[in-house]
Amino acid sequence: MKKISVVSILAMIVMPVLAEEINPVVEPINADVVAVESGMGGAEVIAPQEIPEIIPVQQYKHKTSNPKTKFPRGLQLGIGVSPTSGLNGFIGYNNKNFDSFWAKRFGIRFDFANYSPIKNRLNTKINNAIGDEGIKINDDLHIDNVELNAKHFGAIIDFYPFGNTWFLGGWRLSGGYMTGKLDLDASIVGKTVDGNIEFDLNGHKYYYVDDTRGMATLDWKYSGPYLGTGFDLGLFWGFKIYMDAGVVFSDASAKIALDIPTEGLYTGGNEVVADENLLTQFYIDKTAEVNDAQKELDKYPYYPLVKIGFMYRF
Repeated sequence: MKKISVVSILAMIVMPVLAEEINPVVEPINADVVAVESGMGGAEVIAPQEIPEIIPVQQYKHKTSNPKTKFPRGLQLGIGVSPTSGLNGFIGYNNKNFDSFWAKRFGIRFDFANYSPIKNRLNTKINNAIGDEGIKINDDLHIDNVELNAKHFGAIIDFYPFGNTWFLGGWRLSGGYMTGKLDLDASIVGKTVDGNIEFDLNGHKYYYVDDTRGMATLDWKYSGPYLGTGFDLGLFWGFKIYMDAGVVFSDASAKIALDIPTEGLYTGGNEVVADENLLTQFYIDKTAEVNDAQKELDKYPYYPLVKIGFMYRF
């Protein structure tokens, strides 16, 4: 029994050293029976011990969010002017910090404009630009005293082909839907001949012996797809200059009307209202002129939109 004890002690000392040298792969212990020496010289059987299975800890990759993609990042507000629509503004969204290739390239805007807030100032500038001679229609007819009023509203999707690439990232292609209207009133003025105001209608000469004028009215209610292009030019922080140019493919062209007073109107030395035949001929001539002008307008069912202004993108 003493020999067994010595061997056991040596084994306890040597085995750990050998284990460090060999560095074996330790398998989970599943002993059926563990025998230990009893104080009485016998062996006591101990019930099998279950060793818990070691489960490897799963490592999860934590993805941090990009604070530059959180709202209101990408929210954009703009205000500017449009010669064909007046005071322009928009609210939209375009965030170029998205990781997605497509998300950073698309944006949306709700665009609106109205002439009313700046109507008087813009009309004054238009008439100053026209000058005293007005806009010439033909050799003996021109218009002046132009009064313009317009408005529009639309939804636009912007596509930035170059994403957030420096400088080129500001260029965009735009498409959407627009609806609006344009009203234009102007005075019709004939050519001064021997103190009379003379003009031509459908090949017949008419004149006023005083400074009586007629009126031309243009009314354009349009709705349709919008296609255009534009650019956002960065200044500092989130401030930018924006520019847009495009057309609305309208479902209708502008409608023209002429209001020419017959009171004091002469032709061939005779007052028109004093002769029923002359009056009838006058209305025929006026209708013919309006129809000819309308045919020309019907060739251009494209409403132009040009805008420039300042915007801020959060």
